[in-house]
Amino acid sequence: MGLFDRVFRGSDEMYALAEKSVDETIKQLGSDAPVAFPNTAYFLACIYAYTGLKVTNLGELKAALTPIREMMTKEKRTQDIFTSGIATAMAAEAIEACKYAVSPTPYEEPYHGHMSDAEVRELGVPLVTQDIPGFVVMIGPAPSDEEAAKTIKSYQSKGIFVFLIGGIIDQAVRMGLNLGFPVRVVPVGPDLWSVGHVISLVVRAAMIFGNIQPNCYKEMNEYTFKRIFAFVNAYAPVDDMTVACGAGAIAMGFPVITNDTEDMWRVPKSLLIQENTEDFIETSLEARDIKIKVTDIDIPVSFSTAFEGEIIRRGNMRLEIDGSRKDCFELSRMRDAADVEDHKIELIGKDFDEFEPGSKICCGIIVEVAGKNMQTDFEPVLERKFHNYLNCAEGIMHTGQRDLIRIRVSNDAFDAGFRARHLGEILYAKVKNEYANIVDKCQVKIYTDPDEVKELRAEANKVYDYRDDRLLSLTDESVDVFYTCILCQSFSPSHVCIVTPERLGLCGAVSWLDAKATNELDPNGPCQVVTKKQVIDENLGAYADVNEAVMKYSQGALERVTLYSIMQDPMTSCGCFECICGIEPFSNGVIIVNREHTGMTPLGMTFSEMASMTGGGVQTPGFMGHGKHFISSKKFMKAEGGVQRIVWMPKALKDTVADKLNATAKELYGIDNFVDMIGDETIAEDPETLLNFLGEVGHPALGLDPMM
Repeated sequence: MGLFDRVFRGSDEMYALAEKSVDETIKQLGSDAPVAFPNTAYFLACIYAYTGLKVTNLGELKAALTPIREMMTKEKRTQDIFTSGIATAMAAEAIEACKYAVSPTPYEEPYHGHMSDAEVRELGVPLVTQDIPGFVVMIGPAPSDEEAAKTIKSYQSKGIFVFLIGGIIDQAVRMGLNLGFPVRVVPVGPDLWSVGHVISLVVRAAMIFGNIQPNCYKEMNEYTFKRIFAFVNAYAPVDDMTVACGAGAIAMGFPVITNDTEDMWRVPKSLLIQENTEDFIETSLEARDIKIKVTDIDIPVSFSTAFEGEIIRRGNMRLEIDGSRKDCFELSRMRDAADVEDHKIELIGKDFDEFEPGSKICCGIIVEVAGKNMQTDFEPVLERKFHNYLNCAEGIMHTGQRDLIRIRVSNDAFDAGFRARHLGEILYAKVKNEYANIVDKCQVKIYTDPDEVKELRAEANKVYDYRDDRLLSLTDESVDVFYTCILCQSFSPSHVCIVTPERLGLCGAVSWLDAKATNELDPNGPCQVVTKKQVIDENLGAYADVNEAVMKYSQGALERVTLYSIMQDPMTSCGCFECICGIEPFSNGVIIVNREHTGMTPLGMTFSEMASMTGGGVQTPGFMGHGKHFISSKKFMKAEGGVQRIVWMPKALKDTVADKLNATAKELYGIDNFVDMIGDETIAEDPETLLNFLGEVGHPALGLDPMM
């Protein structure tokens, strides 16, 4: 039996299982029973992407089996063997959908199952910045538990996002690996058909970030091939259904690497036979042309962006630097070159092994830099990166900023030899590596002596206060230029952010100072200068210069953008946005929902459903993606009446922005305690109840001119 025969046979087997699952589930629940994966606006995403069918109940799922089967017909096979592979993935999704029809939570630990739209969007920024350079789907088991763990950890250390399917999950559990979405090693499911969840993530990424429309087979596969760097590792013995799924992966541009030689033949760049499984990683990266950026850091633990989401629980904590209870701070300072000794790391006070286990300690970290292109405005830009840098060390958890930092060191990291100076090694290496154009020399001072830290914390607070005053003076009117940010074009080809002092990038990660620093680092890079000399309408934030920039950097896909309006030519959204704002017609206002909120909004849509209308680099009047900090900006929806239009937000988001939003409302409109007038999910999730609440509190939006 040849390779093609194995693909067709595997497709038939998967389809037969799908048909049986659907029929049995209909018999149990009835044709009208709803079927859906949780927290997604893309229905059954594989089926939706490749057929355009919006499956919402079991009867519709039964009907969807027909086009799936047609993709496996002899005529289709003659034209394109890989079409059968795509159909196999769709059949796998149908099997998984039946599980979710029977129970909304069919998977228990360690299995993850379906990945939400919010989780897909979380991947946007790290994919763009290449903190996640690619994905691997590992179908196992591997030859041994030890090899499985070694390979998974090696991929993880390179930043590769790892999906596990089948017996390799049991191996990872036995070896005690930390698993889950936050550490980028996801045990999807025990059966092969759980691969449907991985394909679902991929096609949703294409629809969210690339604005690829449903039922566009060629466009979908072109996008996944060019913009999503994934590959498959399939350990022998590989059954026919796995071979068929592999054909689907190859159709999407994802090479398959296996050590199985039975009825297999090599297809350059697509199907690679690597009999030595210990060489899977090198073979896989070469096959997908993935280049790994290596930063040599002298620390005794692994270092990778995969560890950024790692949680260190109190029971596994050796010690904690806790700014909420002790004097702590972190600070970046520009110095003269003569005052900085490159790579000098100095500890003033006791080291970690001199404290009792479980201690909360004082700690101050000062990173001093010098460089002919360095500016004091770049100090907070570097400082904000400390959080990301330190979190990349395995067994280290960093939260907060300034003098409210918290750093936990796990028992495992401590036992491996991690000490105070290693915090300095991380900061030195990353600052010098990422900011080489502006930082010529860097030294780090780490203080753990309580008296020293207390005195230095007071000095640090003076610096923070000065910066805050400086940032308050940075308004859109006070600067001569704005900046573009087109980082996200690697996934949203037509999207262009215009970053201003009062409007940060919609991902929440790029401020005007960040963009300025990026431009200094790379004058030909993603952040280009945009002049603001040709004002069209100051209230709208419309500039001829801005229009010329978005036309140029969107390759003609975009002609006009206003910076302060949600209704007229609003800025496009790539899909990475922290929040989405949408018009609420009953109250004459807008609601804002953040990515983390999974509940319903008064618009009758969840975040995922609202976001499905807004991403992909398209303009959607009445809807707008943005960062959390933009909510309290004086330029937020300035053209439509500003922040006083906000009528609803999730309570957690409301609490986060309350102080700054109240200050903005007071300064601009004389409204006291404005946040108390804004509804949330504890008050209303439907427009009628919300409207009654707004009337009771006298919300100002009710008296403004109609938005439509």
